[in-house]
Amino acid sequence: MIRLSKHSDREVLIQNMKSNVPQYFAESEIVEFMDYLNQHAEHYYVYEDQGIIIGSGGINYFLDEGVARISWDIIHPAHQNRGIGKQLVLYRINEIKKISKIKFVIVRTSQMVYPFYQQLGFQLEFITKDYWAKGFDLYQMQMNIQV
Repeated sequence: MIRLSKHSDREVLIQNMKSNVPQYFAESEIVEFMDYLNQHAEHYYVYEDQGIIIGSGGINYFLDEGVARISWDIIHPAHQNRGIGKQLVLYRINEIKKISKIKFVIVRTSQMVYPFYQQLGFQLEFITKDYWAKGFDLYQMQMNIQV
């Protein structure tokens, strides 16, 4: 089940994020994720299975630019490669499509995960080496959702 996150979910969300360090996130990103949850999590969703949060991901809207950004996609390692990440991304894209002002969806990811987003139809815009941390490059990708 996918639902909006609640404040009471935060500890589990942070633990899920930490379980992906250093394979998918740099240690320094933990504090950034905590800041995000405290300041920008009004559109942050969780994937819950039998009452346990095993995945999460957010949306940030930039209406003046006609852009929505998919952010902080995290799946607990024990539940990766089961289609949960895909379900979370597609769910959020459907939510984004409900807002007529949004024409593009952006995802800012790393070299470890960008092929996942490519398979979903995102196209690579640019790469910035060591953006997130040393060895963690930024891969900015975009999807046009105009009909």
